[in-house]
Amino acid sequence: MSVFKVNAIKSLKAEFSVPGDKSMSHRAAIIAGISNGECVIRNFLPSEDCLNTLKAMGSLGVAYTILEEMENFGPTMLRIQGKKMRLSQPPLPIDCGNSGTGMRLLAGLLAAQAFDSELYGDESLSSRPMARITVPLSQMGANIECRGEKKGCAPLLIHGTKLHAITYEMPVASAQVKSAVLLAGLFCEGKTTVVQPAETRDHTERMLAAFGVRTHREGNAITLRGGQIPEARDFRVPGDISSAAFWIVAAAALPGSRLLIQDVGLNESRTAIIGVLLRMGAKIHDMIHTKEDGEPIGNIEICGNGLTGTVIRPDEVPNLIDEIPVIAVAAALAEGTTVIRNARELRVKETDRIATVVENLRRMGAEVQEFEDGMEITGGKPLHGAVLQSYGDHRIAMAFAIAGLFATGETVIENTDCVNTSYPGFEKHLAAIMREKTDPSAYKLKTLTHEESWD
Repeated sequence: MSVFKVNAIKSLKAEFSVPGDKSMSHRAAIIAGISNGECVIRNFLPSEDCLNTLKAMGSLGVAYTILEEMENFGPTMLRIQGKKMRLSQPPLPIDCGNSGTGMRLLAGLLAAQAFDSELYGDESLSSRPMARITVPLSQMGANIECRGEKKGCAPLLIHGTKLHAITYEMPVASAQVKSAVLLAGLFCEGKTTVVQPAETRDHTERMLAAFGVRTHREGNAITLRGGQIPEARDFRVPGDISSAAFWIVAAAALPGSRLLIQDVGLNESRTAIIGVLLRMGAKIHDMIHTKEDGEPIGNIEICGNGLTGTVIRPDEVPNLIDEIPVIAVAAALAEGTTVIRNARELRVKETDRIATVVENLRRMGAEVQEFEDGMEITGGKPLHGAVLQSYGDHRIAMAFAIAGLFATGETVIENTDCVNTSYPGFEKHLAAIMREKTDPSAYKLKTLTHEESWD
């Protein structure tokens, strides 16, 4: 069993890049796979989740060639030959591993095919709710059986059939649900519309537009006309701001730190973490330097200043859901009280992230009150090292590695292989930062001196 052993640091002065965005890597594999020709995808994230989606597309007849790889992990650049929306029946059930994104998006794609297919995943994924996609897809005419031990859960047996366009008002804000319905809508006659109760990540709409598929947005309603075939093109995946978030919190909470994270995605639907940390007193500057492939990309500069508590607004939660574990760590390091509510969705992630965050914070000596839909954290108490469980959840493992950088004594986090789900190479970055020196193999991590500028 793999573990992280983490000790406190006195400073964090570095510049580096984080791996490609997980959400966009999933979508790039899928949309390139149904395009009308050859696409080169650069900076693909070679995580277990994204590789499972790539392999799923391969099992549906999509040919791909690996052009560059990250050692010990997988492809970072690949050539994909699109199937012009005409996929083939997979020879075996499709393994989605731990990925809710992969399963939900693939379900939207497969529901409209002329063949049957099955999607399954690991124990964690098999406990996560899939009714949120089977309900709207069923309204479109899909025939999906949820065969899990828990009602409404995977495995999903999908009997492919012709679908029809609908207007669907989502009861819960979810980019995955929106994306599943829009992908299914590509195969329908007429206009498919998804109405969001709150704004969610818009990577699917942006990427469809980059591949020549027209969508229309009016308020929180997104409309797509079926029958459009994505135009083949090359696509570069920006760095993942959800991965960068761990280091942003570490630098922001440590006075005297200087950190530059390069070439990261700065999509407005993903940068709520920056707004929250600024409200907590962080010194952060983000600068867009390109809008490559429809996605804003730039650098984030952080100067350590210490933090104060805040209240997370309900409207912020949908676009913060992946970052809340590390925001909770930031809250424990901050002076004052931080309140996180309206986050019931955390209960049905890879783990019950409310329960696991509260448990691990308490083990480190933090003062936390748990609610059904969130938590209240009174910061400022010194954290101490502890033996913690990741519970097989990559974001829990990484969030508490950051907490360990501020704790007295050694923090041991058990079962950390799960980190490869989203951030291959995290352990190298962590080790380099704890050594406070350059590790050339860790994405060109460079330690900065006080005399160096960011220019």
